[in-house]
Amino acid sequence: MATQFDSVAAVLTAVGQDLGTTDWIDISQDRINTFADATGDHQWLHVDPERAKTGPFGACVAHGYLTLSLANLFLPQLVSYDRLKMGVNYGCDKVRFPAPVKVGSRVRGCGQVVAAESIKGDGVQVTVRISVQIEGQDKPGCVVDTISRLYFE
Repeated sequence: MATQFDSVAAVLTAVGQDLGTTDWIDISQDRINTFADATGDHQWLHVDPERAKTGPFGACVAHGYLTLSLANLFLPQLVSYDRLKMGVNYGCDKVRFPAPVKVGSRVRGCGQVVAAESIKGDGVQVTVRISVQIEGQDKPGCVVDTISRLYFE
């Protein structure tokens, strides 16, 4: 269940708060192929299972940007905002890909509020770090600091 916030003050006091984890999702070859079609990135490492068997990871791996894009899926599962007038994605900081995500893996999001500051117009800018954890592995597939601007009623 998502952690809920209902005001600028609630977000400001949440710095350091653990937001828990999402459910696991499967990284199938179909998901990887669909992402390849959407982005035009059909590198063999992602879409050619036979060739990838002899590659550096022994199987196809998800695109780094596919793994990053899962932050958009995981964020609303980790945090929700009551009484929100408007929220916008402001950007990302410190994106990195510590480990490859192999086809057939299961991943989930893990979140933490790492920063929050008041902004003009009675809003708050919040940075939520999302780690895309890979089941059975110590290193995550992606770590990203997402930045949102929120305005409450």
